[in-house]
Amino acid sequence: MPTMASVLEDPSLERHFKGHKDAVTCTDFNPNRKQLASGSVDKSLMIWNLAPKARAFRYVGHQDLITGVQFSPSGHLVATSSKDRTVRLWTPTMKGESTVFKAHTAPVRSVAFSHDGQRLVTASDDKSVKVWSVHRQCFVYSLTQHTNWVRCARFSPDGRLIASCGDDRTVRLWDTSTKHCINCFTDSAESATFVGFNSSGTCIASSGADSSLKIWDLRTNKLIQHYQVHSAGINSFSFHPSNNFLISGSSDSTVKILDLVEGRLIYTLHGHKVHHYEHRDIR
Repeated sequence: MPTMASVLEDPSLERHFKGHKDAVTCTDFNPNRKQLASGSVDKSLMIWNLAPKARAFRYVGHQDLITGVQFSPSGHLVATSSKDRTVRLWTPTMKGESTVFKAHTAPVRSVAFSHDGQRLVTASDDKSVKVWSVHRQCFVYSLTQHTNWVRCARFSPDGRLIASCGDDRTVRLWDTSTKHCINCFTDSAESATFVGFNSSGTCIASSGADSSLKIWDLRTNKLIQHYQVHSAGINSFSFHPSNNFLISGSSDSTVKILDLVEGRLIYTLHGHKVHHYEHRDIR
């Protein structure tokens, strides 16, 4: 079985970026690995150029806090969602031009590109998930079975599915060709705040305000792993490209790395301090 050491070195703090005037709500790396985007309660989008001593760009335009940010697969665009009910598409250059989608009738909680870069999916407090054409910059269709605020929506790697979750405590799976909800996972104790597919599209994970993280196998529609490692709500997570690890960020001020093969927590990162292997089986 692969160990964490065979994938990457022990985590250590490499860079620390200062520039936002309020809490940072979301971050995303450019696929070209040369830029990092961050959104904030201060309503601004920052693009940090990772080359040493390179300047950062600050983009303003949103009228309220930014809730989500993602680079397009090509890295030539950045999408942001905001509590101001809009989504913006930015060019991450000196000019930082943007176009606005009047996306929803309530705060937009997340935005994400499809893996081919052709579509955007948004989730909102208006209880809907919406899909948009990136090139035509227009609305395509809505998915409307959630009964409360929708916190997050993501495309599967092949674009055939959308997973969404929200305050109705459900995680829903949608077929993008028929627009039907094909599955609904309902065992969340509290609001489901974040959802994501692994890189092969065989599993989805969801996290919630109850600090739990759950992984379902979409081939069997069974819950296969359930982690309770944080002491407060989980705000976001990401699968490692190998699908063997998962990293999660929480309101408990920690980032945790899970070994999904071993089924256990292996690292807890406390801001500037790194705590090494935690020999604690959490299955």
